[in-house]
Amino acid sequence: MSEFLEATDEAAALESLHDLSCTDGLPVVIPTPSRVERLVLASGLDADMVLGELGPAMGIATVEKVAVAAVMAGCIPDYMPLVVAAVKAAADPRFDLTELQATTHCTAPLIIVNGPARIECGPVASGFGALGPGHRANASIGRALRLCLINIGGGRPGVSDMALLGHPGKFTYCLAEAEEDSPFPPLHTSLGFDATDSVVTLLGCEAPHSVLYSDNADDPEDAEKLLYILSTGLANLATNNAIFTSGTALVVLGPKHAGVLARANMSRDAVAQRLWELTHLPTADHDYYGGQYGSRFSDEEYCVFAEPENILIMVAGGSGLYSMVMPNWGGASHANCAVSVQVENNFFCEIPGLSGNP
Repeated sequence: MSEFLEATDEAAALESLHDLSCTDGLPVVIPTPSRVERLVLASGLDADMVLGELGPAMGIATVEKVAVAAVMAGCIPDYMPLVVAAVKAAADPRFDLTELQATTHCTAPLIIVNGPARIECGPVASGFGALGPGHRANASIGRALRLCLINIGGGRPGVSDMALLGHPGKFTYCLAEAEEDSPFPPLHTSLGFDATDSVVTLLGCEAPHSVLYSDNADDPEDAEKLLYILSTGLANLATNNAIFTSGTALVVLGPKHAGVLARANMSRDAVAQRLWELTHLPTADHDYYGGQYGSRFSDEEYCVFAEPENILIMVAGGSGLYSMVMPNWGGASHANCAVSVQVENNFFCEIPGLSGNP
């Protein structure tokens, strides 16, 4: 069980948590026993159940400790199944969390939510401003994971979290796929799950890079032009993916841009394949700009991504001129790959009258 801290009142408790470096720098909800208990109850799991180890401190993530972080982040009981799934994904060895927390790169775990839990455990925003302010579920679920990475995983800036600058997604980084606006099957079905499953996918990402493209339905090359622009943002020589030639990156298509590809009768696999082809870059440029990573390839072109499957494609955001791409770090033994975990919300315990503020 967790150890208890004592304070004269909640204001003093907040200052104590700041002094102990237990916050993300912003005010938190004080995790009193009753508040933590109701989120544990909402999870449908035992308080001492181990969800995994979080590096680099290799702290044991129990349900109770995760509930503490969720309370501090402002989560309501409905969000607990998603927080639990995100922690499980982070603890998966394939996610390379220890290395991700210790790298100097500006990477942060992005939580992608698919399936019925987008609504049942949220709603988690997928439309206008989904990665910005104003969406309680997105903000608090992503923040809960970050507080777990700080207080269980030991990721503290300049001590064990060695990101040279970081990015705002290290506060919170969470959105749902806009499945209803997508011409493709949901992302999680491409990762081996059924459409009716609820799934959290975790990927270490840089901040979103905006991609501007003005479509023209009368242009027979409309889709190809869009894909070229996306590929330029995805794998230019400023990205780790282009220099390390490893990792998995994310393309977040706005609904309007997704429509461009739909008009061209392109499937998700076809889009990934073409983006992979367009991210074959000149070896001479890599040799010239790659520094210590250059002079590795004998052919005139090299592949930024090992396979088309290393380019994830989803639909989200408002409809307009912009999509987003998120390159990633691509380091460590598993190349900081994406990890997906099914949400176990069938055990979720609804607590009457307690779905409001913690």
